Amino acid sequence: MIFRDRAEAGKKLADELYEYAGRDDCLVLALPRGGVPVAYEVARRLKLPLDVFLVRKLGVPGHEELAMGAIASGGTRVVNENIVRPLHISQETIDVVSRTEQRELDRRERAYRDASPPTEIRNKIVILVDDGLATGATMRAAAAALKQRSPKKIVVAVPVAARETCEEFRSEVDSVVCAATPHPFRGVGLWYKDFSQTTDQTVRRLLARARASERCH
Repeated sequence: MIFRDRAEAGKKLADELYEYAGRDDCLVLALPRGGVPVAYEVARRLKLPLDVFLVRKLGVPGHEELAMGAIASGGTRVVNENIVRPLHISQETIDVVSRTEQRELDRRERAYRDASPPTEIRNKIVILVDDGLATGATMRAAAAALKQRSPKKIVVAVPVAARETCEEFRSEVDSVVCAATPHPFRGVGLWYKDFSQTTDQTVRRLLARARASERCH
């Protein structure tokens, strides 16, 4: 299955999530930026609130692709001791990288939220949406950060994923919905005709539209 764009992928994904439609204890959280157009369609079809959950990976200095942890919306920080301990990474180094990433996270919070507070997550079913899973590093960081905020249930939901990554997540969250797990996988973008970058403006527009729709209900 190749999706026309992220909006079509979101509609297909919503079909897999209808058991959550209209529940007042459920919300959709999107991982910006590519996850937002997908999550917008999921939230719209299921008649659920939509918000963003911002995550910034903390890369090991000099090997930034290697995640030693992550920070997320709401001031949460998760440190991967399996990386930090063997590499003898100091607390000072973690703090320096965290401050740099926090600045970008704060910028995005301001850009996307328009001063509206983050949605309450405690005791809620959270459907965490992105446009796909390759290694799953960002989604893994988001799930770990979310757990610290006491949700009732975490559902990881994506239109397309590497089969092994999808399976790995089943032991990390309460439920995993991967609409398609093609093999060989090779990369998320190959499964979209249009995989152009999602802009900050698009994120703001979709979130504003979702908030306006929620007020009408």
